Amino acid sequence: MSKARVLLKPSSLTTCLTRASTFFSSVSQLRSISHQMEMEPSDSERYCYDPVLRWNPQVEDYFTKAYGPDHFARISKALTRPSSYSCIRVNTVKTTSDAVIEKLTKILNDSEEGLKLVQPDGSSPIAKCQIPGLDYVVLVNGSGPHRIEYDSGLENPPKEVLVSRKCAEAVLRGAQVYVPGVLACTAHVEKGDAVAVCVAMEQPGDEGDWSVNMTRGTTLQGLSTDPYYRERSGLYIGMGTAMLSRAGMFRVPHGIAVDLSNRVFRLPSLHNVLEGEIFLQNLPSIIVAHALDPQKGERILDMCAAPGGKTTAIAILMNDEGEIVAADRSHNKVLNVQKLSAEMGLSCITTCKLDALKSVCIPNPPNDSTTIVNSDNSSSMTSHSELSSSEEMTSLASRKSKADKSWEENASTEQPNGGNNVNQADIRKNKGRLKNGRGRTQCQGGRVGKSQGFPPNSFDRVLLDAPCSALGLRPRLFAGLETVISLRDHGRYQRKMLDQAVQLVRVGGILVYSTCTINPSENEAVVRYALDKYKFLSLAPQHPRIGGPGLVGRCEFPDGYIEEWLKPGEEEMVQKFDPSSELDTIGFFIAKFSVGPKD
Repeated sequence: MSKARVLLKPSSLTTCLTRASTFFSSVSQLRSISHQMEMEPSDSERYCYDPVLRWNPQVEDYFTKAYGPDHFARISKALTRPSSYSCIRVNTVKTTSDAVIEKLTKILNDSEEGLKLVQPDGSSPIAKCQIPGLDYVVLVNGSGPHRIEYDSGLENPPKEVLVSRKCAEAVLRGAQVYVPGVLACTAHVEKGDAVAVCVAMEQPGDEGDWSVNMTRGTTLQGLSTDPYYRERSGLYIGMGTAMLSRAGMFRVPHGIAVDLSNRVFRLPSLHNVLEGEIFLQNLPSIIVAHALDPQKGERILDMCAAPGGKTTAIAILMNDEGEIVAADRSHNKVLNVQKLSAEMGLSCITTCKLDALKSVCIPNPPNDSTTIVNSDNSSSMTSHSELSSSEEMTSLASRKSKADKSWEENASTEQPNGGNNVNQADIRKNKGRLKNGRGRTQCQGGRVGKSQGFPPNSFDRVLLDAPCSALGLRPRLFAGLETVISLRDHGRYQRKMLDQAVQLVRVGGILVYSTCTINPSENEAVVRYALDKYKFLSLAPQHPRIGGPGLVGRCEFPDGYIEEWLKPGEEEMVQKFDPSSELDTIGFFIAKFSVGPKD
């Protein structure tokens, strides 16, 4: 029985449900019985936070086979709640852990949030991480779940504001309720009113799809006759003060809609706090950088680098000495990595736009290991080493500026049917540039080099933090979209990226593979694939090792597909972070490979 259930007021319904729990183990079954009895939940049961994570039935069966029914039930429950602490990585290039703790203590003491975060024994909620080698990591303890009296001092049920699931997940991590996240609210909500905040969850449709089933601006009745009344039961995340009237919430494009002063989970919001000195990062993501064990002067590739948290963590462990190539297929994401690197004052990071599935190239003739396209329509190439001097960067910018002026002149003088043989699409593009100005990619400081890939054996170490199903991230209130087929597809995609990564690591080098999911198809099955296909790979010890073991064995699906996992003895060589464990982290997986002599 969850903590929220212990706090329920006695009623005929709760008594009935308590007796039924001896025969039925899952909360979903209990709720099904209550619906069949056609009885409305008591106020205490309604106004609480007790979500049930909904999975595709085949996915739920798969995970139940992998983890066991009781363990998977604990994982599902843990995923619906945030970690009880915020993990902060200190930028030791700029500051120290002690200095950051002092600054954060002052910031929290000056805020209303800080007073609520003081521990029961009166101690500070801020402390250094006690794991050996992680003294530069600072933990800020939160609290929860808390019982909230939503109807305290009110003659009628509280007015309600309904927010989207994405908004609710952010609020559970410490954010405020912003206008874009509001979907509906009670009629006659005025600025300054006390409101209860609840979550709009996706509901199954007739054709197997999922949707919220309401349009933004819907009026909530707050009565049992409300068609959405039952759907909100057990999905209340806090009580606050409306900062706008109902009309204002659906008219203005941005701003805070509700100041959530009384939360189910209390975690400090550290957004934009001590920028450049700290980085908010999950503990397993920090462990990944240590597993890679980067050394000063080495050449390292982060294949899927955005948003740059692991990239900068690696750079700090190298004391900003060496070369880190941070690649990502998204132009804007590469810009984000550049911005974070600049904020943290790190100079050893070089960024480039590169699809991880096209990371390997065979240069002809073999020359520099990286090539970058100067501009969108230029066929010339420039290497990283050629761009290292400020004079050549200035020259490149000058040539780009002249090219821009030439484009503007052409766009204003060339005729569609003229004799210059100009592509019509280019003319429209140039006219748009004159009308709207240069876009983000053409602005100063907004250029991203496009890499053509790297020759084999180009790097001492490679990190492949692969795009994944993200089923380990928390808090998570919905998981119904993933199917068994989609989970397999994620694994196939990651194996293709791993094929590229293996070629790029030199003999004697290190390859680290990681994901933020609990899905064995993307974790243990990918490791099995790598070890079976590449005999020169072997699992290597990781330090520090604080995660649990991987899954051993195999899984046979109803369609006959067999998925192989780890063999006995290999499970202790990987790190699997369980969201339901005492570490209270996100779900995460790390495998470290040593690269032996290649065939």
